[in-house]
Amino acid sequence: MTEGNDTAIMEFTLLGLSHQPELQPLLFLAFLAIYLLILMGNALVVIATMSDPALHTPMYFFLRNLAFLEICYTSVTIPKMLANLLLETKTISFSGCAVQMYFFLSLGTAVCYLLAIMSYDRYLAICNPLLYTALMSRRLCLLLVLACWVAGMSVSLGQTALIFSMPFCGSNIINHFFCDVPPLVKLLCLDSYVNEVEKVLMSILVIIVPFALILVSYIHIAAAIWRIPALDEKRKAISTCSSHLVSVSLFYGSAMFIYLRPNSGYTPGVDKLFSLLYTVAPAMLNPVIYSLRNQQVKGALRKVLDRHTASRNM
Repeated sequence: MTEGNDTAIMEFTLLGLSHQPELQPLLFLAFLAIYLLILMGNALVVIATMSDPALHTPMYFFLRNLAFLEICYTSVTIPKMLANLLLETKTISFSGCAVQMYFFLSLGTAVCYLLAIMSYDRYLAICNPLLYTALMSRRLCLLLVLACWVAGMSVSLGQTALIFSMPFCGSNIINHFFCDVPPLVKLLCLDSYVNEVEKVLMSILVIIVPFALILVSYIHIAAAIWRIPALDEKRKAISTCSSHLVSVSLFYGSAMFIYLRPNSGYTPGVDKLFSLLYTVAPAMLNPVIYSLRNQQVKGALRKVLDRHTASRNM
């Protein structure tokens, strides 16, 4: 990292969301509230789906793991962002940046594949209801979730190792609120063609493959729902998929905008906005989406809150 114009960088400076000092306290309070909502909402989903035996089914098992992943995923970036909003020196060490990127990519990839598995679960439940229980066994559910984690850790390790083994060209300023791939790639001394090829390969593994699985699943689901003669049965089948479709739209829509376009189209302000959409919005809204549209989850949450209230009164 010390040849020619290369610089041995020991730390990076994160510019954050805003350059205006007067906005820092407001942003801190806003994102602190959002982070607490994410922790509380997703923790309640985990507790509710674990405590109610009626929710010990594959669909809620995957939902519970999604909620846990969302807690971990946001905890990689938001605490550091909150600290930088209060500090004058908004730095992160070279190794700290690498670790943050690794866990961000690892957990984000796991979320991508878990959303794909949840669509496959809905496909089996709607298209093969008689075989659903036999096919989606507890052992298979555990293996599928484990595969999500392994895929995330494996893919992100290669991506992170590649980026941080490359030389950086002088600047250590990251125009972002965390160590994401696009702003860091802008600092590398890399040929643009090599950079684009590497980005395409990663995008195929992390975004396109799981999204294609989701698309295929929902094509079969749509065909199966179309063949259902009773209108009430159609509505019931659609309602079991609607929450998942909203989650997929929130997460994949913004992630595709960030990672599936040429690096020449990188615009820091817009990228920060879309990064917030796929890192913060799904984690904050998923508990609301899945609980408000699901009577079983609402009932389980009510029982958890009632037990908590009763224990406090005692």
